Amino acid sequence: MPLLDISDLCVRIPTPEGEVHAVRAVSLRIERGEIHGVIGESGCGKTMTGMATLGLAPKGARIEAARFHFDGADLREQAKALRGKRIGMIAQDPAAALNPVLSIARQMDDVIRAHRTLPREARRREAADLLAATGLPDPGRVLKSYPHQLSGGMQQRVVIAQALATGADFLIADEPTTALDVSVGAQVLALLRKLVAERGLTVLMITHDMDVIAEACDRATVLYAGRSVETGPVEAVLQKPGHPYTRALLAALPDAAPHGARLAAIEGSIPPPRTRIAGCAFAPRCPKAMPVCAAEPPPERARDRHTWLCHLPEDAA
Repeated sequence: MPLLDISDLCVRIPTPEGEVHAVRAVSLRIERGEIHGVIGESGCGKTMTGMATLGLAPKGARIEAARFHFDGADLREQAKALRGKRIGMIAQDPAAALNPVLSIARQMDDVIRAHRTLPREARRREAADLLAATGLPDPGRVLKSYPHQLSGGMQQRVVIAQALATGADFLIADEPTTALDVSVGAQVLALLRKLVAERGLTVLMITHDMDVIAEACDRATVLYAGRSVETGPVEAVLQKPGHPYTRALLAALPDAAPHGARLAAIEGSIPPPRTRIAGCAFAPRCPKAMPVCAAEPPPERARDRHTWLCHLPEDAA
């Protein structure tokens, strides 16, 4: 049984201007001990899927799903109880996630005290051990510091240590390298893989960066307009993409174009979240779209453990 099992998740948010389809039909099956990447442009529903899993969807949001389970528990009923105990969050902006007027020691202590009954000195040792586990040198000095005295990479490691301090075994990492430079971001990804191997963690990696998928993830799901359009092992998704949107994302990478050539771009934009979609949401932007694409939902196609939604037959994709 997968640790996270989501089938056809839909999140609708009522507004005075009409209902917003923040998530239309997302499906994820994440096994224990893997890093599963979720990728797509801004507005595809990545972060909202993570927020719904944490039980932090906007007030009034309607959540529907064929399955929405974490380790057998229905997240529509149990998300609040699981949040911070089994499911933790790594925010994309560590500077915003940390309180600027409290020391790291106080912030680590608050998290540990909220989840375990330990004497003060034991909590202090636990905080230092967790900071050391994230690769921070001189944890004692870090504990005495305030967030502004730490670099962005050090702040992100503190945020990861806080997530570990809850005892959670499933972490949702929302763009964990966005605020970091390339080299520090690579170190954070290597740290997450190390923690998965050593502590048996499972990670849902939310990103817009294909390089993060390639470097850190075991499996990946591509979202478009709030819907899962492709999922499979990372090697299959990156090397033999089935959905035209996945191929367009890969073609737009800087290293996909010959030196000096113009970079590829995906013309058009994602359908607005209030738009009703009859067929394939990507059809208006797809260079291989057929009349049926705009009229009927695409069928699922499969190759081993690799699946995607498309009207095009596999040999024409």
